Amino acid sequence: MTESYRSLDAEALVGEAIRRANGRDDFGALPFLEPMNRLIASVNQESRLNEIGEIIATERVLSHAVNRLNYVADRVRYPEIATQRIEKPVFIVGLPRTGTTILHDILGQDPDTRVPLTWETMFPSPPPLQSTFTSDSRIAACAATFPGVELQIPAFKAMHPMGAELSQECVTMMGEAMCTPLFHNQFRVPSYQDWVDDEADWSHVYTMHHQQLQHLQSGVARDRWVLKTGAHLWGLDHLLATYPDARIVFTHRDPVKSMTSYASLTALVRSMGSNEVDPVEIAADWSARLHKVLMRAVAVRAQAQYPNAIFYDMYFQDFVGNQFREVEKIYVALGLPMTALSADRMRAFIADNPPGKHGIHRYEPHEFGVIPEQVRAVFATYIDHFGLEPE
Repeated sequence: MTESYRSLDAEALVGEAIRRANGRDDFGALPFLEPMNRLIASVNQESRLNEIGEIIATERVLSHAVNRLNYVADRVRYPEIATQRIEKPVFIVGLPRTGTTILHDILGQDPDTRVPLTWETMFPSPPPLQSTFTSDSRIAACAATFPGVELQIPAFKAMHPMGAELSQECVTMMGEAMCTPLFHNQFRVPSYQDWVDDEADWSHVYTMHHQQLQHLQSGVARDRWVLKTGAHLWGLDHLLATYPDARIVFTHRDPVKSMTSYASLTALVRSMGSNEVDPVEIAADWSARLHKVLMRAVAVRAQAQYPNAIFYDMYFQDFVGNQFREVEKIYVALGLPMTALSADRMRAFIADNPPGKHGIHRYEPHEFGVIPEQVRAVFATYIDHFGLEPE
């Protein structure tokens, strides 16, 4: 912890969230304050934040708290939200850095597909409407938050493109449940992440997730939801219990590349708010955590307790070799209709977003203490099961 760091105060943050939510003070029946307090304690004790990091962490907690208050209040104000049916949602699930973001954005080009957009997950209240979906003032408000990130860590865009009208991950939406691996990616909060990994009840996360989809769908509906995040590895059993007819694209890549790339991303993100970022610690910490939840998810899948769910395995090397061909295979496997318009829009997006458009994400295993042979030994069962080749 740096000397300049001032501890976050849970009571003060709750009061400020209520003020920003125009006096709304009901966080709902699902857990929120208890996991928030866990996060704040971990931030205060372990995060090693500097003054900028303190501001970032404060605003991160506040944004999720305000959104939670608004989700709960809007559900009362707009009763039609609770009537929404979420049927056969598509989830993209897998280790980090396996092509999930660009795949999500490509699938989002289908006019029959609904993806959560960054602006509406950042400012969800009131529920977005079809009539103003492309002109809502919240789009500009969201876009205004990006220049600061680009200024502080210009390399971030090469790793993870940003945009108010680009798709957003469920890992961010999980912040409204205060149970998400996002926080340990952004801040060094290992004791909080231990709770997320081993103790948290993820059923509450998916109850909230379902309510969030109902909220966003109530004014802007499509034929299907397409959602993504590697964080679904933590709660795949609860995802399937909530959405037993889910269609799941499970992405796969050489774990050496995935672990190194994710360590690079995490180190870069944490550097925004800390002067004490240890890349080797990050790689070792996250590799162990991700291996555990990956194998847990593989075991859930092997149990085959959800006969109405469909899984499709997508290999990173196949995807980068021909993105649209892999998309076509996904549509066939999941039983999704592809119109000529859908195909044209997805092909156009692929053509306009070639690899390296925003720069090249360069990283080497030795920079993070990653020894390829050791990683492949740890992940050997996974590698053998899915027939993964070294990149």
